[in-house]
Amino acid sequence: MPIDYHKWDHIEVSDDEDDTHPNIDTPSLFRWRHQARVERMEKMQQSEQSFQFEWKEWECDYRKVEQDLNEAKKANDDDKIVQLEAKMNSLKEKKRDLDKRKEELDTEKRKQPMNVDTLSKPGFTSSRVNKATLDHEDRTKDMSEDEKAQRQIDFNKKSGANIKEFGMMKKPADSLAFLTKNPDLVCEETANYLTLWCIDLALEEKFALMEQVSNQVISMQYILTLGKELKLDPRAAVRPFYDRQAKANPEYMEVFNDEVNAFRGRIRKRAEERLEEAMKEAEEEERQKRLGPGGLDPVEVYEELPADLKQCFDTKDIQMLKDTFAKYEPAEAEMWLKKCVDSGLWVPDKNAAAKGDEEGEEQVYENVDDHDSVSNGNGDT
Repeated sequence: MPIDYHKWDHIEVSDDEDDTHPNIDTPSLFRWRHQARVERMEKMQQSEQSFQFEWKEWECDYRKVEQDLNEAKKANDDDKIVQLEAKMNSLKEKKRDLDKRKEELDTEKRKQPMNVDTLSKPGFTSSRVNKATLDHEDRTKDMSEDEKAQRQIDFNKKSGANIKEFGMMKKPADSLAFLTKNPDLVCEETANYLTLWCIDLALEEKFALMEQVSNQVISMQYILTLGKELKLDPRAAVRPFYDRQAKANPEYMEVFNDEVNAFRGRIRKRAEERLEEAMKEAEEEERQKRLGPGGLDPVEVYEELPADLKQCFDTKDIQMLKDTFAKYEPAEAEMWLKKCVDSGLWVPDKNAAAKGDEEGEEQVYENVDDHDSVSNGNGDT
């Protein structure tokens, strides 16, 4: 069988095999040529990786819609069937676009001339990556909640400054470059850190910055989710994600922006809840501080008092208070006086209170009508 030599027709010769003019800096020329060739190869590789990512994503979407459509047909849900069939047709159209792109990539790849870098590739290579270092879920699934919390704290101390820098980036290209340089940030801890930061910013009413950071939260969650669904190291999903954002596909960006806006709504709601919780805690702390000797809240007791007794405390008129108590039935006067004493609204006669026994306390209430056991004290609210 004759040997086909046509595959050797397009070989890009080594950089140092060309003759150059004496006035040309040959080493620099060779370096520029090599750099240009490497950049072309990297661009081709990135295009292939982006295509493979989109292809896997399409497969996941297609399987999910197909499954949902079968379930809808079993349930005879006509409205849902119509929606899912429309999605299915859209995915089929996307499949045709992907097939076309694949042909274009294959054609472009065949046109690429072979060179010293491709010809000298080793016949067999073996690269192994420890899966536990790539799959965040595997690293944390056996951890207790305390261990996860400690892991988050340690990560925050180590990478907090870098996370904040990433959170304030507005351009996708800057985010891509930063995550490429700092791949350790592509993890759930970064999303957690940014989420809590968003809540703090909302509490501080720094809504413009909160909205910017929230965009980065959803970007990170998209990267992590896509990596998980496609069973890839999430770091491998970074470039394809930002490539898709750069294309600004209207349908894709609409879904992404809806996610961002929904997240911002949840952040605002959580910030309001945190504020309400803080106010309740402050109110309860203040209430505990003002409890009277009997454990009652003077504010609550004051609100319960009849109007005439309230007027006595408002005017701080001790004689009016004694006269008002005298108008009540002994049992009712005893009830209100006890509440006032237990809340600290009214201080009984020090000698009677100092006894601390039932006899002394009873004497206070028995003599209410005579005004003898009520102190000339302050009666302050």
